[in-house]
Amino acid sequence: MPSLGMPELILILVIAMVIFGPKKLPEMGKSLGKTMNEFRRASASGLDEVNVITKEIKDEVQQVASVIQNKPN
Repeated sequence: MPSLGMPELILILVIAMVIFGPKKLPEMGKSLGKTMNEFRRASASGLDEVNVITKEIKDEVQQVASVIQNKPN
């Protein structure tokens, strides 16, 4: 997916102003910002859960390895 440069962003802003008008555009920007912030929070929360579970699994693996190493033959 190609990245957007400054000319593309300006074109998108001009088209948005023509379609929605200058009064509605700030409201839409605020809503978009809130949505992106909520998505970022949800992503961070999910990542935290994955990290906790990964740590628990590593601890269990270490415990099993310790039991195996100390087991007499």
